[in-house]
Amino acid sequence: MTQQFDNLTELHQALVNKDLSATELTQQTLTNIHDHEDALNAYVTVNDDEALAQAKQADESGIDADNVFSGVPVAYKDNLTTKGLLTTAASKILYNFKPVYDADVVTRLRAVGAVTIGKTNLDEFAMGGSTETSYFGTVHNPWDTTKVPGGSSGGSAATVAAGDVLAALGSDTGGSIRQPAAFNGIVGLKPTYGRVSRWGLIAFASSLDQIGPMTQNVTDAAAMMNVIAGRDERDATSSSKEVPDYVAGLSGDIKGLKIGVPKEFLGEGIDEGVRDQIKTAIKKLEALGATVDEVSLPHSTHGIQAYYILGPSEASSNLQRFDGIRYGYRTPNAKNLEELYVKTRSEGFGDEVKRRIMLGTFALSAGSFDAFFMKAAKIRTLIIEDFKKVFADYDVIVGPTAPTPAFGIGAETKDPMTMYMNDMLTVPANLAGLPAVSVPAGLVDGLPVGLQVIGRPFDESRVLNTAFAFEQNTTFHELKPSMSKGGRA
Repeated sequence: MTQQFDNLTELHQALVNKDLSATELTQQTLTNIHDHEDALNAYVTVNDDEALAQAKQADESGIDADNVFSGVPVAYKDNLTTKGLLTTAASKILYNFKPVYDADVVTRLRAVGAVTIGKTNLDEFAMGGSTETSYFGTVHNPWDTTKVPGGSSGGSAATVAAGDVLAALGSDTGGSIRQPAAFNGIVGLKPTYGRVSRWGLIAFASSLDQIGPMTQNVTDAAAMMNVIAGRDERDATSSSKEVPDYVAGLSGDIKGLKIGVPKEFLGEGIDEGVRDQIKTAIKKLEALGATVDEVSLPHSTHGIQAYYILGPSEASSNLQRFDGIRYGYRTPNAKNLEELYVKTRSEGFGDEVKRRIMLGTFALSAGSFDAFFMKAAKIRTLIIEDFKKVFADYDVIVGPTAPTPAFGIGAETKDPMTMYMNDMLTVPANLAGLPAVSVPAGLVDGLPVGLQVIGRPFDESRVLNTAFAFEQNTTFHELKPSMSKGGRA
């Protein structure tokens, strides 16, 4: 932007003071996005004309002094439905789909004046850890455009890290908000399962999916949660628990906070540089008055195996609706109904989606259900019990968000198992339905590292405050990418 703002509070005040208009802000944002698109490929759709129309309406109505999102551009991951605006889940099978309704989170943000700036690129149907499986091409990391941005919310992470927008929404099934947040040096929060409505989220695994904020700092993530959290009658799994003021809960005081550090989170498979940065981060939390002990989550080491049975099983059911009949891509080569189904799906789904559908269908088949699905479900229960035991004595759990910094584009696409292991530290929180945030915790070889904070169910306030205390006493969140190696200098 010609005028750079570091947080929503500063930006909101400028809009209220009429130092700039929502229209000017939106035009600057659109210019920035288009300037960066060749390097990043962060968007599937940029909402140019409609975004400017929404901004003009905000100016004419007057910026709401009580809503920090009034007149502010927000980006949405392209698996969140937006009325009349292309929503593809980054798949050929939905290449032309324009929904007739907004997702609940979009409705809530629109209601407080947010401007829909565009739909961000992702791994197809959110299935991937690097945003390389998108039908619309790979997203690049603004810190080094030869590196992946993480996934599946790679587009949302990249556009926030590049400074195009201050806030975006992602979805997290096994780490898809937190891991790209870590890879891009931003804040990403996966709320408690049920804290945010999934109405309008194109489902991957319904018992694991959760929508959450991706921002440049903790305060802005808390502000976004204030808007999107709450009961939605259209989502039976959304909670009716009262929504606290998450921003008001950011005291930065963690004196007496009891932190557990799972030995499994700093063991085998963790990059040495990442381990060192996280140990330094933990010492910072101790210096701020927290007490830290080593704990154990013994069954978390089986989380990946359980996740890649349960997730694909739910996906194989959820993706049955894409059949070429009602919406999206339809093969032109079918001679009968069976061919229509088979060819539409064969031509419309990418390799990773097909792989997970086949895995899930196999796990649910009559001969395999007890041997695979039921065992995975039992492991999930054991992981939940492990967390309960730790949270009986500790307030939060901390560790690295991802085992390594961002890896090179193409480096792991030929080995799905290596790619899957990138989620080893994030998956347990999804299996247990717990809130977890990633906050910038330094650099390794010039690439960002994330500190993960996991909390008790519906204890987002404590999770965010722990991250806020760390953020306010370090400068890692102030580091910005230069978009090197092919990007903007």
